[in-house]
Amino acid sequence: MAHISIQNLVVDFRVYGSNARSLKKRILSQATGGRIAGSGSEGVTVRAIDHLSLEIREGDRIGLVGHNGAGKTTLLRTIAGIFKPTAGALEIEGTVGALLDPSAGMDVEATGRENIFLRGYVLGMSKAEIAARIDEIAEFTELGDFLELPVKTYSAGMYSRLGFALSTSIAPDILLIDEGIGAGDERFQKKAKLRTDEAIHRSKILIVASHSNELIDTYCNRKLTFERGRIIDETYIDHGAAASAASA
Repeated sequence: MAHISIQNLVVDFRVYGSNARSLKKRILSQATGGRIAGSGSEGVTVRAIDHLSLEIREGDRIGLVGHNGAGKTTLLRTIAGIFKPTAGALEIEGTVGALLDPSAGMDVEATGRENIFLRGYVLGMSKAEIAARIDEIAEFTELGDFLELPVKTYSAGMYSRLGFALSTSIAPDILLIDEGIGAGDERFQKKAKLRTDEAIHRSKILIVASHSNELIDTYCNRKLTFERGRIIDETYIDHGAAASAASA
């Protein structure tokens, strides 16, 4: 049973190496950005998630909306294990897959093929499981012989295609998506969308951050509006009513 329980979650970022007074002014000038949690002579603390409590159960398809800096991506990255909570509790049941930064965690000195194995291990796959999928992953990337070269020799598009293929190589219980991800040129983007759609339909829980109401209304049944690290509004989406209205 997939489930996420979040209780009084706090995520702070300490910013060093800048003048605290001027940095504080810049952050405060951003009406929708993170809240100042503290400041000192050496830097400031920005509170990206502010005592957030949320229960997410199997079958939930949640859309996160809000201005840039409102806390959407920070929440996704915290659930994915990239950021550590400063305080509060985060309990997760089920495997987690993330389409946030598909190339995160790749070793640029290693070859594309070696990175397939490295990412597989990170995702909890055995060597045999990776070996069974490596041909499919390699074919999807369309990188051919470039898979035998170090990733540092790749173009930005090639890098993104490999990262996306690695991130979608498993079928997680909980799927996290940031709309801002990229995966190569326009033709490959269409191919990536089909693969993403398949992953969405297989997942037991979906959490997607997006500025597109159309995307949220298509895939989600709950919409959470974020502002300064807090949920300020929650809306349930009735797809049955939407379908009836469209056919009327």
